[in-house]
Amino acid sequence: MNSVDTKIIWCDYTNADHLNAVGELLNAYIADEMGGGEPLTKLQQQRLTDGLGQHPASIVLLALVDEAFCGLLVAFENFSTFKVSPMINIHDLIVLPEYRGKGIGRRLLQAVVDIGEQKNCNRITLEVRKDNLTAQQLYKNMGFADTDPPMYYWRRDVVTL
Repeated sequence: MNSVDTKIIWCDYTNADHLNAVGELLNAYIADEMGGGEPLTKLQQQRLTDGLGQHPASIVLLALVDEAFCGLLVAFENFSTFKVSPMINIHDLIVLPEYRGKGIGRRLLQAVVDIGEQKNCNRITLEVRKDNLTAQQLYKNMGFADTDPPMYYWRRDVVTL
């Protein structure tokens, strides 16, 4: 791995560059073979950043290399009823293809682990595609593991935007 000097910052919802970066990075993720779906329109990107900014439990981190936005982590603090304490769920982790293999995903994950420790969270959860072996290896290297017993990820779509 060729590590690069990476700066991890919280998204500033008053900074237009940050808001543009969130929309562009998410669209890059959607376009990626591990993403899928239709790119967000400018209006949807604005709704996304407005929604994230207004969500009281959102954690939105940006990665910068040489002042270029190259990574994004979106997570949400939640509450574990079984552990009776806070937890964090990582919803999206994006690193632009040309920046992969340079430790940026690891830095974003470590930043959210640090936030979890500061907030006294009992765990951090995430979902990963079965065929995304590269991401799985990163998560394993960062101490993530399948649950015991293994869990399924299920969903039911209710509203189509």
